[in-house]
This record gives sequence, C-alpha cells and structure tokens, in this order.
Amino acid sequence: METMKVFSAKVEDGREGQDGKPSVGPVYRNLLAKQGYPPLDPDMSTTWTLFSSSVEKYPGNRMLGWRKIVDGKVGPYIWKTYKEVYDEVLHVGSALRASGAEPGCRVGIYGANCPQWIMAMEACGAHRLVCVPLYDTLGPGAVNYIIDHAEIDFVFVQDIKVKELLNPNCRSTQRLKAMVCFTLLTEEDNAKASQTGIKMYSWTEFLRTGKENPREISAPQPFDICTIMYTSGTSGNPKGVVLTHETMATFVNGVDIFMDQFEDKMTVDDVYLSFLPLAHILDRMIEEYFFHKGASVGYYHGNLKELRDDIMELKPTFLAGIQKALQELNPLRKWIFDALYKHKLSWMNRGYKHKYASPLADLLAFRKVKAKLGGRLRLLLSGGAPLSSEVEEFLRVTCCCFVVQGYGLTETCGACTIGFPDEMCFVGAVGSPAVYNELRLEEVPDMGYNPLGNPPCGEVCVRGKTIFSEYYKNPELTRESFKDGWFHTGDIGQMLPNGVVKVIDRKKNLIKLSQGEYVALEHLENVYGVTPIVDDVWVYGNSFKSMLVAIVVLHEENARKWANLNGYTASLSELCSLSKLQNHVLSELKSTAEKNKMRGFEYIKGVILEAQPFDMERDLVTATLKKKRNNLLKFYQTEIDALYQNLAAKI
Repeated sequence: METMKVFSAKVEDGREGQDGKPSVGPVYRNLLAKQGYPPLDPDMSTTWTLFSSSVEKYPGNRMLGWRKIVDGKVGPYIWKTYKEVYDEVLHVGSALRASGAEPGCRVGIYGANCPQWIMAMEACGAHRLVCVPLYDTLGPGAVNYIIDHAEIDFVFVQDIKVKELLNPNCRSTQRLKAMVCFTLLTEEDNAKASQTGIKMYSWTEFLRTGKENPREISAPQPFDICTIMYTSGTSGNPKGVVLTHETMATFVNGVDIFMDQFEDKMTVDDVYLSFLPLAHILDRMIEEYFFHKGASVGYYHGNLKELRDDIMELKPTFLAGIQKALQELNPLRKWIFDALYKHKLSWMNRGYKHKYASPLADLLAFRKVKAKLGGRLRLLLSGGAPLSSEVEEFLRVTCCCFVVQGYGLTETCGACTIGFPDEMCFVGAVGSPAVYNELRLEEVPDMGYNPLGNPPCGEVCVRGKTIFSEYYKNPELTRESFKDGWFHTGDIGQMLPNGVVKVIDRKKNLIKLSQGEYVALEHLENVYGVTPIVDDVWVYGNSFKSMLVAIVVLHEENARKWANLNGYTASLSELCSLSKLQNHVLSELKSTAEKNKMRGFEYIKGVILEAQPFDMERDLVTATLKKKRNNLLKFYQTEIDALYQNLAAKI
C-alpha cells in the first residue's frame, strides 16, 4: 500500500476538556517549522527594509505599472522603476514631516489601488508613521468612524473620493491637517477645502514641498505599528486590526521560505495584476511580497467590468481572485472539452504535475482558457470565500497554471494556511499551516464539533509570529478573541488525515430550526451556489420555522435560456415573478441537494427570485462579498414573511 503524504507536522497532542474547558485537538505546524520557526533575517525585520533592500538590489526593475486614460481611451501600461518609486517616496515622506507628521502619527489612504497608494504607504514606513487604509465599502459612515477612531491627521485620497471627505456628514474630516490628492484637484474641491481650513495638495504640489524640505528617514523598529487595518464586523462598527512591522515582514519571509521548496521559482519577471482592494490584507501582502522579490505589480484601470482588457494588456503571471471573479472565467464545457478534462484530471489525480499531465489536452482545449488570462499565467491564488471543489478542480485542470487556495483573516496578516501547488489532494481544502504560525482545533460543544472525534472538527485557533497585536482601542474584544494565547477565528475547520485543513462552517452562522436540527447556512450556500441557474444564493431559516427558504440571484444567461425554451421574452426582473420559473429553480436546487446527499431539513422549500446581485450599494454584503445576514433579512423581510405564510398554507 502506498503511504499517504502528510503536509503538517504534529508538535503537540490534543487533550480532553476538563472543568468546563473545551477539548482541544493536536497542535500542527508547517513541515518547515517542525523543529521550531526558521530564524528570521535581522536585516528583513520591517516592511521598510523589505522595500529599501529591493531598491538597492533591483533599482532598474519595473515596480509599479498603470494605464493612462486619455480622451476616454485606456492606453498601454506605463512603468516606474524601483529607484524612481524610491525617490518619489522620499519626497512624499519629507513633505509629510514638513507638514507636521511625527513618528506614530496616523495617515489615512483612501481610494482605488494605484501607484500613489503604494508610494504613500512606503512613505509612512520610512518615517514610522502608521498607515490606515480607509474604505467606504464598510458602510456609509465607516470612513467618518475610522478617521475619528484612529485619530488620523493626514489623508491621501483619490480625486473621485475627495467629495466624500468634504461631505458635511463626514464630520471627522475637521480634525485633518492636510489632504493630498493622488492626482490633480478640481477648482471646486480646492475652494470647498479652503472653507473648511484643511490644507489641500495635488500630488505634484506635495512632491514639490518634499523636494524643498528634505528630511532624514526615521526608519521603523520591528515592534513599531506598521498599519491599522479596519475590517468589517458583520455587525457593529469596524474593528481596527493592529499589525506591527515585524508581523508583516515575518509573513513575507514565511512566504519566501514556503515558495522556495518548489521547483517553479518566482522571478523578477513575474507580474501581478492588482485589482482586489489594497485596503484588504490579501492584496496588500501579495504586493509586499512582490516588492521584496523585485517583481512588478500592474494596477487595473478602475473598472472591474473591463478587467479582461487589463489582463490581455498586462499578461500577468500571477492573479489572486475572489470566487466570483474566478467563476466568470469558466469557459463552455463542450463535449470534447469534457473528455479532455477527464483525461487530464485522471493523470493529475495520479500525481502528475499539471504541466506534464496532458500536453495534448493543453494544446487543444485549455490553451484558450490560458489565452483568456493573458497567456502567461503561472499561479492563481484564491482568497476570500473558499472555492467550491468543483470550481477549484476545474481551474487547476484548465488554466494550465498552479491554483492555490489559502485561508486567513486580517488578524492573521493574510494566509495562515496555504495549499501546495500541484497536489490534487488539496482540492476543496485550504492547505496546511503557514511557516510562522501554528494551528489547532477547539471543541464547539453546542454545534457538535469535536477535535478528538472522527473526523476531527472544531473552531480554528491560530498562534505564532504573524498574528495581530490587538484590536485598536478595544481591549475587551482583544481579550475575547485571544483565549490561552490562541486567536479564535470563529471558523469551523476539519483536519484531514494528511494534515490538511478544510474550512467547513462559521461558528456564528449556525441556526437551529424549530425541530431542533442545526443548519450551517454558509455551507449550504456554497453547495447550492454551484447550481447552474443560480448566480448567488442567500439561505434563510430561524428557530421558529421548520423549513429553509432562499433568495436566489438568477444566473442571467441560464435564466434566459430557460425563458427561450419556454417561450418567454420578458426582462430578467419580470421573469423573477413567474411561478413556473420559481418551481424550476426549486427543482434544480433539489437535484443539487440530492447529488450532495443533503439531509431533508437542508432542502430549500421556497424561493424568491432576484435579478440584481447582492451588492454593497444596498449594504447587503461586505467588501469581501461576505453576506450581511441581518441587512439581507431587513431588505427581504416582507417577501420572506409572505413566502412562509404560503408554505404554511400548503401544509
């Protein structure tokens, strides 16, 4: 019998719970950290040293790329080298100091990803200033809340966001000493700002201030705060996650050590297309890693609908995507495509690397998928919501590149587990512990999850060198999240026999139906989401009802196909009210449930169809597209009540 490959090192045994304490599973580490964490390079202990040492090593390499829009036309990518960026960063830093910024001072950055975002961030690093990303997708009052809560003194801002800050409702803007625009300022914004008494600069004016008032760099210490990243609580105000320089630099070192064990090495010629918000940890840490390697980052031109155009222009070698963006890339599975797909998958499942599994299939069918992604893609990383194993397996086989899933939170400074490229056993799982943190599962008795049971399941707890220090000005929440030195993530994981973690549930999204059965809503949404006619789905139930219902956002193309077959020519929103289509969707959901061997009470008994995706404009999802369940309920309450009345009448 062949021995099973194991991907985590067990460094401590689990133990039964006593005196009201929950049971805990064994402690696992990355195989490279079995004997202890690898020693850290003392010269690489802050994000500033990561960047400045790359400038010394790779001054002429392309660092930041963007596309100019002239007369409404999007031009080719233009690049700044590491040395050019460094020089500009020094001027920005000098200008901040000349405007009164002292070490420890908080500086906000507000706007879409672009070179100026990064230069402002690096300038903070050069002078021990704390970078605080601002973003409005946390809800309308969030920017006002963060400026006030973090006590921000200076803000760098994208031109189209200036009016948000000058809006009278954004009262905390009053405390700002200066505002610097990523580009030029309009006369109107300038006039408005001068009324409020805030000093406004265009980017070039601010650079000039820096050139005229050069200041010495005041390099940060490892224990200095690098950034406070606010993250959405699914209820209440955003929480400020405090990350030190050492935490972030350690994370980058860990990725380096992890990637070093694979034959496919990252090189200075690698190019990353950045479109996930820099205000989030995933994109931020990927970029920090790319800068450490002397590689290039190109920014999308601001419109996600035209992302494919940026992909074709930039031809990235690395993409990170949230599930939605990746699903868009599903090409049509024609018969020949399916046959080749199964052929290549069977070789990959036998352990062949993706590029050797079936050169023929790559040549015939999958080259097109790769071409759609610019033709040079080597690595796809999925963060955000877990990919369904169908989608992930599909991408691994067809994209002719590595597909890696990671799992992590802002609090773990990005991925705290990461998959191995080319290992098919990782499909559907999120990998093994990252290099500088360890992981264990803790019992959740009221949900029936036991880390010492079979299979071992429980709340994912993490500790190590890449965990945040605290929630800013919130000692209570910090204490609540760290019990016995372990950060409790609120996610439910399952430990597979080969030392790989699978995230199966959320601790809080568990509801109890009236008959006493527990239902994991997020898990059901992932399963039902694969149904072809479904673009997105929100499952609802509560402890007073015995049945689950769902709001289904229709997959436009597939709903149209159904309409054509059934002789309807109505608009998508008119189709939503057809009982015939509602019944069709219910039967499709039922067959998905049967295929996945779901229990009777997990079946969806009633649906409301929706033409418009759940969006941030109506505050129905967070910035990473996690559903805000309370808001969804408020929004659809009347329809849901009516639906339950109808269902009750039928019984």
